Amino acid sequence: MITIRSARLRQFLRVALPFCIMPAIILLTALGWRSEHYALVSFLMVALALLLFLSGFEKRELGTRRMILVSVMTALSVIGRLLPLLKPITALTVLSALYLGREAGFLVGALSAVLSNFVMGQGPWTPFQMFAWGIIGYTAGIFAKPLIRSRVLLYAYGLLSGVAYSMLLDVWTTVWTYEHFSLHEYAAALSTALPYTALYAVSNLLFLMLFAKPVGDKLSRIRKKYGL
Repeated sequence: MITIRSARLRQFLRVALPFCIMPAIILLTALGWRSEHYALVSFLMVALALLLFLSGFEKRELGTRRMILVSVMTALSVIGRLLPLLKPITALTVLSALYLGREAGFLVGALSAVLSNFVMGQGPWTPFQMFAWGIIGYTAGIFAKPLIRSRVLLYAYGLLSGVAYSMLLDVWTTVWTYEHFSLHEYAAALSTALPYTALYAVSNLLFLMLFAKPVGDKLSRIRKKYGL
């Protein structure tokens, strides 16, 4: 597996990619590139998510081991998204970030979105879903220590993640529907999506309550065993 040796470059990528470059790309997609370019943008988001993942480690063997675990967690997330009503994709993304690192969390979220959409349906919303789940995972990785120590904080983060996911997707809904962004139309989109937002939040809470201990314990043991 390719590694990035420069510590300064890795640090730059870990900030610039999730907080500047990728948000700019999806906003440009919604404002100007329109639907015919969504496949290209989705491919670009996958490439950038992989680059972000590579910035999270220096040793090649650690990256290879972590990539295997990311593949497993992504597969579970994709399968879980096919479940009716409640879906564990956010919970598994968050747990991946907590125990495998913030970059792994972003990659699990982004890949789960694009891969599951081959069944659920690809479209111009795909890059927004990739970024939304990715940044939820990445942020969980930033606050990994307190979230691992406190179940209350973890469950609260799960609830807030459901709200955050809906709010991020409604940015796309507003821009795509009205071809511009305004707070009035955005507020209307948020109010319309309230039942779905509540469902996202409850789903995240339930699956974190169900999976936090067994999946967390397993990933923690693997991380210690292989020095991840």
